[in-house]
Amino acid sequence: MQKDFRLEWRQRAALNGMLLYVSSTVFVCYLSFSSRGGQLPAPAWNALFWIVLLFSAVNAVAKGFLQESRGRMLYYYTLVRPQAVILAKIVYNALLLLGLALVAFVLYSVVLGNPVQNVPLFVGNVVLGAVGFASTLTLVSGIAAKATNSSTLMAVLGFPLMVPMLLLLIKVSKNALDGLEFEASQSALLTLVALNMIVGAVSYLLFPFLWRS
Repeated sequence: MQKDFRLEWRQRAALNGMLLYVSSTVFVCYLSFSSRGGQLPAPAWNALFWIVLLFSAVNAVAKGFLQESRGRMLYYYTLVRPQAVILAKIVYNALLLLGLALVAFVLYSVVLGNPVQNVPLFVGNVVLGAVGFASTLTLVSGIAAKATNSSTLMAVLGFPLMVPMLLLLIKVSKNALDGLEFEASQSALLTLVALNMIVGAVSYLLFPFLWRS
């Protein structure tokens, strides 16, 4: 994790590019709905928010393994256990996506208004989404890095795996926008936690085999 943080800090152009992507997407949404005074209907606000986060997650996490050269991976192989590598990547990507999600939420609130009535539920849902996106896409990035056309394989493998999680995230955030209590989203939140645990466990168990291939 320390290596990834240092590398991200030295290559600040990539981080600035992701922040520019989020801010420009929010601004385009504002221009699209400027005829309505810049106010989006709650379902459209919710859908656009998760679309921005999904594509931001793919762009942010894809470089996790794709930027590692074969020689550097061989060097890691002699230093650390594969479980340490995959867990560090997942935690780092989760923190990165959580930061991007909070930036997007703040920009949405300033530019397009804040229709969220249950903010704690919405923020908790965003945290679960960041962890889920990070764990799923990190494993997919590790698989895609072994292939020749890695960017295409990343998209092909990643999006079908994200659909069930994305449906649950949209459902919970819609409940938060409507101001429903925590009990109305409890089953969906527990399912999200279970999905995150399953993906994390699968990554922990299967990555060593991918590491040796």
